[in-house]
Amino acid sequence: MIDSLQFRMFAHSWVSDWNHGNAHFLRGLARELGELGNGVRCYEELGSWSLSNLVSQEGERAIDAIDQFRAKFSMLDVRFYDRNNRFDEFLDEELREADIVVIHEWNDPAVVSAILARKSQFGFRALFHDTHHRAYTRAGEILGFPLHLFDGVLAFGEPITRIYRDGFGISNVWTFHEAADVQNFHPMESEQTTDVLWVGNWGDEERTQELKEFLVEPAAAMRERDFKVYGVRYPDAGVKALLEAGIEYHGYLPNLCAPEAFSKTRIALHVPRREYANGLAGIPTIRVFEALACGVPLVCAPWEDVENLFHPGKDYVVVKDGKAMTAELNHLLGDDAARRQLGENGMRTVLARHTCTHRAQQLEEICKEIVQ
Repeated sequence: MIDSLQFRMFAHSWVSDWNHGNAHFLRGLARELGELGNGVRCYEELGSWSLSNLVSQEGERAIDAIDQFRAKFSMLDVRFYDRNNRFDEFLDEELREADIVVIHEWNDPAVVSAILARKSQFGFRALFHDTHHRAYTRAGEILGFPLHLFDGVLAFGEPITRIYRDGFGISNVWTFHEAADVQNFHPMESEQTTDVLWVGNWGDEERTQELKEFLVEPAAAMRERDFKVYGVRYPDAGVKALLEAGIEYHGYLPNLCAPEAFSKTRIALHVPRREYANGLAGIPTIRVFEALACGVPLVCAPWEDVENLFHPGKDYVVVKDGKAMTAELNHLLGDDAARRQLGENGMRTVLARHTCTHRAQQLEEICKEIVQ
């Protein structure tokens, strides 16, 4: 039995979470792998899209977000590479002692190919980590990676697992859900000054109608209530619709500030992109895990928990349409005990099954299986 492993983890960005929700789970996963006694190094390319936009779009808030990341994740060994400057030497040095290389699917295919070209020389195993819907909606982009050179795929939901296994012909695929970083996401004592909170990005037209039906229209019908929204890449028309409905729009929220925002709200919303309510039913976004970990009562636009991760109706409430959303929000805002029970139930399920520690332990077992 191998006591510990040397992990090398490549992601689009570790430092920035600007329009990059994958950073939330990856940070917590890497930390937990280290706390289990493994060696972990994290890599991102200089000038990543997320970090570049964070700095160019957010000004002083970007500095605060980066400083906060460094303080909260000081244990992570984050190393930057430049593909135009001694990249081959960098990879040779960094991968020489690796046991497991985890490559997230938002890496450039050229970088992925360069890493995999060193497998036979250094003897490491490689896992492809998919936390997006491209395998379902834009399969050609995923098939641009040399999937046959990987030792397996970590897919963040059973529908994605089936695509890789049955559609792409990959035999080693493990369903590997995201989870809450409960070292940072947990209940906080705070005055609840917000009635309803939505934290999420616009979504590239992937949930425009859903946001209108399940957020904007209920807010317009409940103008006496305080609605707040955080997120980036909202078009002018989207911001205008929020403001006209009486919703306060606050722009970018560093993920490490989200627990405080959750602590100040009576109810959080979950409005999934339509892919996760249709063909990829059963895959929750990271915000579901995070909100529940904070003990916040969660009300969801339609999605079906076909993988039985939670207890719908007990851990959170799902509504069928905008009118039902308005009715449910009014009901819960008038029932302190129901909100409290809902929040406690959801948090209990997350702590029992869906923390970064759980996923790190699962990944250890997967890796020890393929290394032996």
